[in-house]
Amino acid sequence: MEKPVTTSAQETALACIDGIQPLLSAWTRTIFDFGETAWREYQSVAWYVDRLKREGFSVEEGSGGMPTAFCAHWTNGEGPTIGMYAEYDAVPGNCQDAATVKQPRPGLSVEAGGHTDPHSGLGIGSLGGLLATKAAMQQHNIQGTLRFTGEPAEKVRGSKPIHAAKGYYDGLAGMISFHPFYMLPLCNTARWDTHCGAAYSMIYRFVCDEPENWVRASDGAPIPQAHSAVRAPGANDALMMMYMASKALRDSMLTHQGGWSISEAILTAGQATADNLPAGLAEIQYMIRVPTIAMAEQVTAVFDRNAEAAAKMSGCRYERHWVSKSRPGLANHAMAGTTYQALSTVGAPQWNEEARAIAREVQVNAGGEATENPFIDELERLISPQEAEAILRRDLPPSQVNSTSDDYTDMSWHAPTSRFYVARPALRSANGHAYPSWAMNALGGISTTIDPMVTCASKTVALTALRLLEDKAAREAAMDEFVKRTGGGVGGANWIAPLCDYEPPINFRWPEYVTTPRGRDWWIPAASTA
Repeated sequence: MEKPVTTSAQETALACIDGIQPLLSAWTRTIFDFGETAWREYQSVAWYVDRLKREGFSVEEGSGGMPTAFCAHWTNGEGPTIGMYAEYDAVPGNCQDAATVKQPRPGLSVEAGGHTDPHSGLGIGSLGGLLATKAAMQQHNIQGTLRFTGEPAEKVRGSKPIHAAKGYYDGLAGMISFHPFYMLPLCNTARWDTHCGAAYSMIYRFVCDEPENWVRASDGAPIPQAHSAVRAPGANDALMMMYMASKALRDSMLTHQGGWSISEAILTAGQATADNLPAGLAEIQYMIRVPTIAMAEQVTAVFDRNAEAAAKMSGCRYERHWVSKSRPGLANHAMAGTTYQALSTVGAPQWNEEARAIAREVQVNAGGEATENPFIDELERLISPQEAEAILRRDLPPSQVNSTSDDYTDMSWHAPTSRFYVARPALRSANGHAYPSWAMNALGGISTTIDPMVTCASKTVALTALRLLEDKAAREAAMDEFVKRTGGGVGGANWIAPLCDYEPPINFRWPEYVTTPRGRDWWIPAASTA
């Protein structure tokens, strides 16, 4: 692709990002060190809200009824509205310091939250692009509005289906979605045809609130809690039967094609201080990642039957609570082309010798061998969306339209959406060595190794946004394609309506940091270091 000529406004944006790069670096590290997980990103969202207000944005806090979400606007007169967003949730059990050795962040255990993708860089990369776009709009008097949403709980596909159903993506001329590279060939490119698929997530709650009714009261025990009383097995037994039955039936839930996955996490299991009482409450969360909504519905039907049977066998009742119902993605070649052109102008990220030296330390400390270039070759080169698409399709059946999952897809049904990837640091393997997860997590937090991704992403976001604001033809091409693919736009013949018919699932025992008389810690306390 021939390198395009940049406009004066785009040059202003690029210079702005170069000027604020030290701030972007510090901000990325701040969010990384917060390490907050799904639905509990209190410090992270407070930081973003404060920063955006300082930058002149109006901010709706708690958007969509989600305490750790927000929706920010900045307007420079009548014109198109461009959407961007931040994610900032981390993952439980991945607490890693920004260091070249395996160690949790100070005062915490490895069970605490840590950034794996890393969303710390994802959010700040988009924020940098937002601020640079605003600066260029001001300097060159470009008319329009910028909308920036804060998206919690992406790891459980949390906020975007809710934001979509409540209208937060309506009225956009374009939505720009950035994510750090996480699988080849999607490295320094944009998705073309094969976008992410559907994702359903739910919590099955088992409640044993009448254990005395397990059988008729015939043993003469004076109180239900008597050691000699007959009582229901309880909620833990229901959970385990649900867990094992669903594992056993997994091969029968879906056909053996399409690249699907089903995973589970136990949120609550009984009460640790009960000596002889049946557990009264247990909860298990499932995540279903499939190409189509029909497949997700099929798995849900099996889960419902399993939950009903487990509840009956253990003297419980069950409840199903939705965490997410996310739609598969909708392609937009015009948007992908505009964004990839921007990425081509910026160029792939590059790592200097200081970053390479750090990466070599990580290679050795993670059990591998130091190599002259410790990073994989793909990190520093571009691959066109069409070429990446061709490689991606090699392992997929022709009938499969979507693959893997992510909830940016919900945005794509409300506005022309581009999904692009920028390389995050990934280690070269000598002699087939498999690096542990802490190594990748650490490289995502060390400023020298993660900054090239953040800077590249910020510049790509800004150039894409300004192209949409300044180039009416590019904007109209994206919208025309959106209208055609949906069969008439929002509400059209081929449009998929929001699936969200539930309230934000914030009142569950999601892993989180807690403050007690013993101090602030992860909900699973760190071992004493005294």
